[in-house]
Amino acid sequence: MRFRLLRRRLSLTSPRVAVRSAMPWMFRWVLAAVVLGFCAAIALWAFEFGKDIAGLDGRTKEELVQLRAEVVTVKAERDKAQSIANTSETILTAEKAAHEEVLNQNRLLMVENAGLRSDLGFFETLIPTDGSQGMAIRGLQAAVEEGGVLRWQVLVMQPAKKAAEFSGKLDLTFTGLQNGKPWIGKLAGGARSIKFKQYSRFEGVFDVPPQTVVQTVSAKILDGSATRAEHTVKL
Repeated sequence: MRFRLLRRRLSLTSPRVAVRSAMPWMFRWVLAAVVLGFCAAIALWAFEFGKDIAGLDGRTKEELVQLRAEVVTVKAERDKAQSIANTSETILTAEKAAHEEVLNQNRLLMVENAGLRSDLGFFETLIPTDGSQGMAIRGLQAAVEEGGVLRWQVLVMQPAKKAAEFSGKLDLTFTGLQNGKPWIGKLAGGARSIKFKQYSRFEGVFDVPPQTVVQTVSAKILDGSATRAEHTVKL
């Protein structure tokens, strides 16, 4: 029997024996926490000591504050420069548009001036060289348009270069046939009051009655009851 017990203990199938410490688990956890805290304290002290030796803590904070202030200043200067650039661009665009407008107006004035010079040269050729001072109708035009409307135009002038202002009336007479019979027509409001000094152009329209054919148009310049000039054209 003893031999069997001894063989069972020495064989591989014998029961395992565990060796345990006599220290309670609570004290072991407390000891581990103390060791970890001590290691953490040493590491933090080493980190702070390294920063103090390198001089990075206080100076870094001051530099960070200074850099932030400089960034704010740079941003403000950039915004101000951008605003000035935008304003300058707007002013430049407005000045360019105004310059283009002035150039266009100058071109129009040059064309108008050339036209006025041409008209002046034409009218100067109409002034007689013999020194006569009579009133004259230099042009009378009339044409019947669609819708039975007759459009007329009269050019009157005083040949004298220093003529006084004339105030009188312009009377137009239209003659023709209406339903095959002689017909005479006048302006709706009668003779038109006119006033000019050297020359002037007058124009208007006349409503032709139905079944009427206008054959001639006569224009008269009236000074009171006296006729100063007269001209007739055939259509």
